[in-house]
Amino acid sequence: MVFTPSLGADHRDSFRELLETSYEKRSLVHLPAGSCLPLLRRNVWVVVRGMVKLSAISIHGDELLLGLVGPNEPFGDPLTNVQAYAASTLLDSDLLCLSCEEIAAAPHLAMSLLQGMAARYRQSEAILALLGLRRIEDRVRGLLDLLAADHGQPCEQGLRLPFRLTHQELASALSTTRVTVTRVLGQLRQEGWLKLDSRRHLVIAHQPLRR
Repeated sequence: MVFTPSLGADHRDSFRELLETSYEKRSLVHLPAGSCLPLLRRNVWVVVRGMVKLSAISIHGDELLLGLVGPNEPFGDPLTNVQAYAASTLLDSDLLCLSCEEIAAAPHLAMSLLQGMAARYRQSEAILALLGLRRIEDRVRGLLDLLAADHGQPCEQGLRLPFRLTHQELASALSTTRVTVTRVLGQLRQEGWLKLDSRRHLVIAHQPLRR
């Protein structure tokens, strides 16, 4: 699986500086892990720190994982046409809420948000490409590689995912079943490709290429 390079660290840091200096008089919204966010009609959320999970409910009542939103990336009602769209924090998070009018009036902010949206678009394309792989094992490996490359934290064993996704959430992202994902994760652990740390966070032990 070939991944497109994402935004560099320099851009991420400069965008965070732009957010914090331009909006230093406005309080960030701090939410603990597991919180649901209200999706406002004419407002866009930007993750400053933390991680947000985007999901939807299928016509059969199943939760579908649509993607993960990390620092400097936007999400919100104006950016989607998906019905039954929901957002919740995977980690303790700080967020900024911006109106569409504010964004339109600030070209530098709009350009930075566009680059953040491009990162999310690349993530969505990569996940869609994984669905074209016939072997479920390859889909699981590819998704974990993608998450580790984007969000993994270096540790002694490899790259640690700082958040936890359930087997059902992984299955919904890859169009398979929870039982199958559980079996594949067990195989990957037996191979030593995947490990669990003391807090049961996934660690991708083979050191995937950082994007």
